Amino acid sequence: MKIAVPTKDDEQIADQFENFEFYTIFCISDDNEIMAETILETPNDGCSEFQIANDLAEMGVNIMFVCQINNLLSRELGSHHIHLICNCEGNIYELVEKYLTA
Repeated sequence: MKIAVPTKDDEQIADQFENFEFYTIFCISDDNEIMAETILETPNDGCSEFQIANDLAEMGVNIMFVCQINNLLSRELGSHHIHLICNCEGNIYELVEKYLTA
């Protein structure tokens, strides 16, 4: 399983989807442990919702944590079978750990 989290530079989840610099992608083992993490920088060229969803799907992302998300991106992620967990806030590592132990 892979979890994507839009991330600010202070390891907090981005509170506005258009207002962050990168995604942190967590690779999760079958034992629900974080095995690795990858940083995917967001392009500054006005990348489309379709391209974001496609890039994450190509990386094998299954789940995305978000604070807020626009409807177009929500639909695009859904069409790529990426499950959204909305209204998230706080430290990205604590969010992922809490999800994995729930």
